[in-house]
Amino acid sequence: MATNAAPSPAPGQADPLAVLAALPGVPDAVESVRQAVDRVYGHRVMRRRAGEVASEAALRGARASAALSGADWSLEEVRRRSDFSADDQSRTVGAALRVTAEAGQLLSVWRQSPVQALARLHLIAAGGVADEPTVGRPRLAGEPVVDETVGFEQIPVPEPSEVAARVDGLAELLRAGSTAPALVVGAVVHGELLCLRPFGSFNGPVARAAERIVLVGSGLDPKSICPAEVGHAELGLAGYLKALEGYASGTPEGMAEWIGHCGRALELGVRESVAVCEAMQRGAA
Repeated sequence: MATNAAPSPAPGQADPLAVLAALPGVPDAVESVRQAVDRVYGHRVMRRRAGEVASEAALRGARASAALSGADWSLEEVRRRSDFSADDQSRTVGAALRVTAEAGQLLSVWRQSPVQALARLHLIAAGGVADEPTVGRPRLAGEPVVDETVGFEQIPVPEPSEVAARVDGLAELLRAGSTAPALVVGAVVHGELLCLRPFGSFNGPVARAAERIVLVGSGLDPKSICPAEVGHAELGLAGYLKALEGYASGTPEGMAEWIGHCGRALELGVRESVAVCEAMQRGAA
């Protein structure tokens, strides 16, 4: 059975994420996600073909992440293509594929230094496209942010000094651990990075890959077969941005809305993997 919580904080330390876990509607979202994840992990196909399911989930998650960043290719097109450097859309798809694949390799780095793991994700996402001095490090004063996702510009971009402080605070919070469920921790990481846009480019794919790392590392989705990115894309860009604006507001209602949205996205990602398992069982995949 999937677990659903991050490591506990050190004795005497506050656990602000646990406060979010108690917001109205959040416990129900957490329980619904747990039941959905348990169902897919209990599928008979997972006993022998978990690796194939994980590979397919990664591909579908990357395709969906790219779609949220403006490159809405069909799954067949992603499978067919080998060159991901021809134009902006190709580079966006390539970035999503690379960071999704890299996420599973960064668990140990993430536990020790989330900031280092984020830098690595950006380096992988950029893939030599961004200007060399800006790759793999947070943006500096005066450096622009390229928002690949239409609508992100509605959320004000914090100054680099605020970004550095908040990223360091998030990293400290993650290293300290939390009793909050994985859904809550993953949603906060995802939402915080999207709002901060710490890098000059590819912030969307990096934020979604970071959520994936949290869900895997927490034990909720240890085999990385539940592509939340698929659910976010299925729920639509307008809903994604509206829920993110709730997170950016910092109000209890807005935070609960964002966490609930992330929960629904994860459940839809689980549904996608159940469909993959069913297709494999029928011999159709």
